[in-house]
Amino acid sequence: MTDLEQALERAASAAAALSRIAPRLRAAALVAAADALDARADELIPVAMRETGLAEPRLRGELRRTTVQLRLFAEVVVDGSYLDVRIDEADPDFVLGPRPDLRRVMEPVGPVLNFAASNFPFAFSVAGGDTAAALAAGCPVVVKAHPGHPELSRRVADAVAAALESAGMPVGTLQLIEGQEDGVTALLDPRVSAAAFTGSTTAGVHLASLAASRPVPIPFYGELGSVNPVFVTPSAAGEADSLAAAFVASVSGSAGQLCTKPGFLFVPEGAGLDAAISRAVSDVPEHRLLHPGIAAGYRARRDAILGAGGVSVIAEGAIRETDDGTYATPTIVRTSLRTLIEERDALLDEAFGPLSIVVEYPDPAALASVARDLFPGNLTATVHLAEGDPEASLPALIDALARTSGRVLVGGWPTGVAVTPAMEHGGPFPATTQGGTSVGTAAIGRFLRGVAYQGVPAALLPPSLRDDNPWRIPQRRTPRGASAAWGTLTGVGTSEVLPETTGVEA
Repeated sequence: MTDLEQALERAASAAAALSRIAPRLRAAALVAAADALDARADELIPVAMRETGLAEPRLRGELRRTTVQLRLFAEVVVDGSYLDVRIDEADPDFVLGPRPDLRRVMEPVGPVLNFAASNFPFAFSVAGGDTAAALAAGCPVVVKAHPGHPELSRRVADAVAAALESAGMPVGTLQLIEGQEDGVTALLDPRVSAAAFTGSTTAGVHLASLAASRPVPIPFYGELGSVNPVFVTPSAAGEADSLAAAFVASVSGSAGQLCTKPGFLFVPEGAGLDAAISRAVSDVPEHRLLHPGIAAGYRARRDAILGAGGVSVIAEGAIRETDDGTYATPTIVRTSLRTLIEERDALLDEAFGPLSIVVEYPDPAALASVARDLFPGNLTATVHLAEGDPEASLPALIDALARTSGRVLVGGWPTGVAVTPAMEHGGPFPATTQGGTSVGTAAIGRFLRGVAYQGVPAALLPPSLRDDNPWRIPQRRTPRGASAAWGTLTGVGTSEVLPETTGVEA
């Protein structure tokens, strides 16, 4: 049996057992995984630094974010609201005729294949957000390691798998595979029920098409490309130095290898930010790019943008090849809104690296249509305005950004994604393939499916749907006779109840 075949067979075997484990036990296992990673931080961080070129403070913060995310999902599992339990009591007086007992719950989809990302070797890799969400949902996970940090991937997988199994999870709850061929083979295997991916648009679209072409298609949740436009109103453009410094910091952080990097900064004509941006860029040291593939892609996009008509250089930046990798400093260019529209084929694609385009616009009233027409799908969009900003076009702009982005910011910068229940890290295509979020507690919903049980005897129901409620899951009930009040707009008809536990966690 090959390593891949063994991994898939173990995942399939673990799926049923994992779905039956009581929430508190599964939550404790997530905490154990977080503890294991925290305990091995001094071992893992040097490996990550060597393989990715990212700085120690950045990596320590990212590892902390990863373990916090695991602990957050442990709380989600214990809370149980994500199961969305609905119980309609048998009702002989139902307005459409007698109705049997009907109970619905969200159940895990089964084994999940997670394609790890290169730019977040902890937070979007082996034990990152997609893995945490799938494990919290009760799904075993097979992670396809990213070739940019193979040793780190193995060490993290070993630590997390051991912690999960020591906490009582079945063998095969978390496994690692390597290599593009094995990743594609796993994606097409009928034992895999869903897949997640973070990476380039080209690779993501290809994998999504494979997932859709299977004899039994599966959900494929891909986070792909995003240019994260930032719009500055005339009232907010006056603080050139502070605006330029914050903009350059957001563009250059981790060498611009962030999916939330602001790829476009829209400023009013005559804002005069060139000198301030140039000064800010001069203080940014060179940074190693993650791996040769990203370096080649960045070089090609940078050349295309610098060679486009109507583009002026504010800070040219540089690319330097060494024996241990490719190093870059920020490149910032300027163009007009008219040129951006005319040269959209050359300018609008994501430049994954420390590059951004400043776009001068003549009239704020045009920005809403710019957002709709030029930026149809992004992870983020940002507006900078002054207190009491009189700009009449702001409501239309915010509405357009909400329709085209997963997260709308007023003030601040899009780099930095809080691990918190209300976060949305997704957006319309090409930001993602199927919507949904890969950060925050709502991410768990991607790996669940609804199942209704009609007229099923209590002894055969899942614990979450039983009247004695041994898992203490919130249950929303529709009592018999409630349908007579529907349409009165009084809110009568359903209630959320949490019965006293019997002390049994079946």
